[in-house]
Amino acid sequence: MILTTFTTADGPFTVLFDGRAVWASGWTDSATAIIERIRAAERPAEVSMVNPGDPRVAGVRTAIDAFYDGDLTAPQHVEVRQFGTPAQQQGWNRLREIAPGQPLSYAEFANTLGTPRAVRAAASICARNAPALFVPCHRVLRSDGSLGGFAWGMDVKQSLLQRERTARP
Repeated sequence: MILTTFTTADGPFTVLFDGRAVWASGWTDSATAIIERIRAAERPAEVSMVNPGDPRVAGVRTAIDAFYDGDLTAPQHVEVRQFGTPAQQQGWNRLREIAPGQPLSYAEFANTLGTPRAVRAAASICARNAPALFVPCHRVLRSDGSLGGFAWGMDVKQSLLQRERTARP
């Protein structure tokens, strides 16, 4: 398992990667913060820090760079690995289908999961999303249009949404 930190317009972005799939990621330079996004029973026993230029993370780097250069769906094509219930897995898969610039409310997100009354459960799916950006939980907002929560801070969430609103098609 390898971990590296890239530089982005929104600050350091750290990725935990098994060579095939991203397990966790977020806007931090803290390895601990990223590893703790994985449920305890599934955390890797060993993690090696690598340089962001390491060829093993080239595909991940390409997707991140593409996102920040305007290809807003590039990270969604990177394979991810998440550990959770079937309902969480369904929710994380659905998050990957939300189009950039077209955020959903938590209520709308719950409805797409076939559970319109389970708004808190839908919010929990977002909160437990480990590979941020690759699974774009930032695209879910409160019903009043306000940002709601985001593990990596409201400034980052606002920046991501603004980038997606103003991107050229």
